[in-house]
Amino acid sequence: MLDIRLFRDQPDWVKAGLTRAGSDPSVVDKVRSLDERVRACKTEAESKKAKINSASKALGKASPEERDSKRAELRLLGDSITELDAQRSVVESELNTLLLEIPNIPDERVPQGKDESDNVIVRTVGDLPKFDFKPKPHWEVGTNLGILDIESGIKLSGSRFYVLKGLGAALQRALISWMLDLHIEKHGYTEIYPPFVVKKECLYGTGQLPKFEDNLYHDIEDDFWLVPTAEVPLTNIHRDEILDNSSVPVNYVAYTPCFRREKMSAGRDVRGIKRGHQFDKIEMVKLCTPDLSNQELDNLLDNAEDVCRGLKLPYRVVLVCTGEKGEFNSMQYDIEMYAPASKGEEGEEWLEVSSCSNFRDYQARRTNLRYRPEPSAKPEFLHTLNGSGLALPRVMIAIMENNQNEDGSITIPEVLRPYMHGRDKITKL
Repeated sequence: MLDIRLFRDQPDWVKAGLTRAGSDPSVVDKVRSLDERVRACKTEAESKKAKINSASKALGKASPEERDSKRAELRLLGDSITELDAQRSVVESELNTLLLEIPNIPDERVPQGKDESDNVIVRTVGDLPKFDFKPKPHWEVGTNLGILDIESGIKLSGSRFYVLKGLGAALQRALISWMLDLHIEKHGYTEIYPPFVVKKECLYGTGQLPKFEDNLYHDIEDDFWLVPTAEVPLTNIHRDEILDNSSVPVNYVAYTPCFRREKMSAGRDVRGIKRGHQFDKIEMVKLCTPDLSNQELDNLLDNAEDVCRGLKLPYRVVLVCTGEKGEFNSMQYDIEMYAPASKGEEGEEWLEVSSCSNFRDYQARRTNLRYRPEPSAKPEFLHTLNGSGLALPRVMIAIMENNQNEDGSITIPEVLRPYMHGRDKITKL
């Protein structure tokens, strides 16, 4: 959430930022009004507590005939304080609920725009493949090779599920292992194997709750929530902690399945495995001091791009505009891999395989995640960043479509071959 002091001291700046984000700036006045009511209740309660202290001292010096009236005065003051505290609690709850729903202020470098057509392509890397034949979409390539079975996924779990078989499952497992090794050994991340279910407090901390509750899977009996991304447990590991300055930055990486209720309309995303209710992903999370967060966003983006470079698949980096980026980050880069046949008869498509975001202190305030700059210094909020490194279904699509051969086989990226027992191709059995 945003610092309440911004609403008090820089309301016009917050209004301008929310307007850029496409949010109603009048919410600033609502926050200020609620904040003033909270502070007024607190001030009045403290004043009456001071009167109680004074009256209590006077009670001991009072004559016997004065004591009953002074005790009655103390009871009235006490009842008034109780009522003020109750009022303040109600208003504070309303204020906190409102603050949880207000988006982050976009970084000044974020382009203004309404949708993806206003995103800015920063760079395109790699040559697009040239085929001597018409490339097939991944659902045909995978089905023909016997490594992708969408029908069985539907039979087992319903639409938006699929089954990987044989070398298809092996290819995904190879990707997971190689990406983890790359981020751990080369990029210096610490691997975490987190629970795949979390408490609701974790989802409030990273921003999925309360806004996106309808997109999450929830076990009502135990009040557990299936993780929509490893960002949630990784960011919350140090919730309510104060880290030493020497222990930051923190770099965590994790593999998890991700569970989301994808609410999609019929159309171009219906075929294949581009969108599903369950998918695998490698996630990177950084916790750093405010002075390092811009640099760490660059590092995070480069770490994600390194996966694309290692796989030798064409990709592009996109700076996401205000109307398209996530509501709670301040700046977002997307990495999109080229898929020559992902739209079926319509042909090529660029598929998002990673979003790398800087949240600044927005999530840290929600999770009470702080650090101490010096041993005796007052704790300050950290900055949090996260990015996919990468999301697997679409990387699988890119490999199947870019590396397909005329005989229907798939050439396995060289970096994955040691993880697939030296095999260089997937062929039909």
